[in-house]
Amino acid sequence: MYRDKSALSVLIVSSSVKAEEYLRDILDTVQFSPVVTASGAGEAKRMQLENHYDLVLINAPLADDFGTELAIEIAEDSASGVILFVKNELFEQVSYKAEDYGVLTVAKPGSRQGIYQAIKLLVAMRRRIKTFENKAVTLEAKMKEIRLINRAKWLLIDRFKMSEAEAHKYIEKTAMDNCVKRGEIAENIIRTYEG
Repeated sequence: MYRDKSALSVLIVSSSVKAEEYLRDILDTVQFSPVVTASGAGEAKRMQLENHYDLVLINAPLADDFGTELAIEIAEDSASGVILFVKNELFEQVSYKAEDYGVLTVAKPGSRQGIYQAIKLLVAMRRRIKTFENKAVTLEAKMKEIRLINRAKWLLIDRFKMSEAEAHKYIEKTAMDNCVKRGEIAENIIRTYEG
């Protein structure tokens, strides 16, 4: 099965330029692009409103906020994968609060390999969520088409006294004869007989 391996966009939120550069250095430009930065929670919120980021890496504490509330807010309001880096002595407390919202908490200082593994874990989770989102969109479209077809069938039954099987066959045959989807035929029937 083919998997979309396109680059993931990343927002790094860090008041420390050194930490921001360290995280940026871990992210290879093939898999992660663009990589943009914000120095505080306020700026990160504005950026998140303007753009969607696949991953958000937050290095706590921030100048204008600790970072936990920002991480929770982003996790709740978007499908972005979020990692919150916190000092080791605060790890348990912050992790306990943030994990219920799907925020991955990582203790710092951490090894480069450990941070990279956490990012790769987040990437795997993000791609899995994306797969489910795509399936949900496809399912929603199919459900919409079924509702349209059913509505059109009932119009045909009501207007032309067809049986349900006859109405269904009429929509199927018309769609095949015109090389269009059944949903398009259903929309035409609805426009014609409801309008």
